[in-house]
Amino acid sequence: MELLIPIKVDPEASDLPIPQYMTPGASGMDLLASCSLTIPPGEWRLIPCGFYISIPPGYEGQIRPRSGLALKYGVTVLNAPGTIDSDYRGMVQVILVNFGTTPFLVERGSRIAQMVICPVQKAILKRVSELDETSRSEGGFGHTG
Repeated sequence: MELLIPIKVDPEASDLPIPQYMTPGASGMDLLASCSLTIPPGEWRLIPCGFYISIPPGYEGQIRPRSGLALKYGVTVLNAPGTIDSDYRGMVQVILVNFGTTPFLVERGSRIAQMVICPVQKAILKRVSELDETSRSEGGFGHTG
């Protein structure tokens, strides 16, 4: 199924390709950095991607890390997954964090994250005095082993 999403490219990033799927089976579109900067070890930076999108109601854009950056350099998306709501019209930007031991150079045009477009189900919360019982009940973090 294909979904048409309008995209507006910032004039300063007009020479960069728009996000795209790199293989026919890819779930995420690669996002490119529209500037160059260095992220010191243990720090994070907000990286602009040089475009704006209009995601239709009922959908969201999820910003996810690129596994290669995480494995090779210890660089990932800090708030993974980041969310682009359907009513957001600002520039798409990615918060990258460097968990590695050396400074990481983000080069203009480099692939820094991926964006997955997902349907959103709205929920209605209803106050109740008791919840149904389960075999797990209140067992929390690490409860199942």
